[in-house]
Amino acid sequence: MNSLCDVPGIKVGHAFNTEAKTGCTVILPETEVTAGVDVRGSAPGTREIEVLKPVRIIQKIHAVTLTGGSAFGLNAAGGVQKYLEEQHIGFETGVIKVPIVPAAVIFDLAVGDSAIRPDFDMGYRACLNASSNETSEGAVGVGCGATVAKLGGQQFASRGGVGTCSKKWGELVIGVLTVVNSLGEVIDPNSGEIIAGVKKENNPGFVESIPLMRLMSTGAFPSSNTTLSVVATNASLTKEQCTKLAQMAQNGFARAIRPAHTMYDGDIVFALSTGEKKADINYLGALACELVAESIVRAVKV
Repeated sequence: MNSLCDVPGIKVGHAFNTEAKTGCTVILPETEVTAGVDVRGSAPGTREIEVLKPVRIIQKIHAVTLTGGSAFGLNAAGGVQKYLEEQHIGFETGVIKVPIVPAAVIFDLAVGDSAIRPDFDMGYRACLNASSNETSEGAVGVGCGATVAKLGGQQFASRGGVGTCSKKWGELVIGVLTVVNSLGEVIDPNSGEIIAGVKKENNPGFVESIPLMRLMSTGAFPSSNTTLSVVATNASLTKEQCTKLAQMAQNGFARAIRPAHTMYDGDIVFALSTGEKKADINYLGALACELVAESIVRAVKV
């Protein structure tokens, strides 16, 4: 399917409001999974990220939520928790099972109706919509209100969105889902061509971001950006290896977004290990970098 869902045991569900231009996406493993994270942007909005560090007691997670609505949208993760609790899934505390649901947000409040954001009910609905054959891209789920290349202001920005892709070799599979909502423009890594950028006011084509930045005063950049990605594989990885996979995958942002990882982006990559297959982490990381870049391009080309 060329989708994150090609990884065995991974389901993806979207829920969104097209009029308000916001939504959320849930990555729902069929069983608990090992996970890691790499936070490289300087303006992240997150929940339950700290537990993903290798030295923490939590070893497995039960879902990942990507949501619009900035910090308000983190409420969607509560709906995902409720759904998992009803399935009796979670970290065993001896009193009750607590679902571990790391979440991260993008800022889409300037695009649609800022008073309407992903909430508990939308997160729950995304779980109900989750399937193992989800291949939707573009303005769906968390990408419903995503835009890119906002250095010229929102009125000259290009559409962002969700992109997904995968790669198989033998029995091993690695898949990626990315929502791109970046400050910078999206470029084709192979040609260097801008495919989604700051639109020219009266002519077709795009204004290059880096020269535009030189003309702008410090602190004048739009602070409403973030690209989020989930990488999953059926390789057997430790938390440390998942963390390394997320770090190497994050390099895909720099391949397809110019500039990436700014002070005004909250860029984050989650990495999930779902299986028992053996694989070299260096090769996995190199492949994840390529797939992340591909997913970014696919998100804006739909």
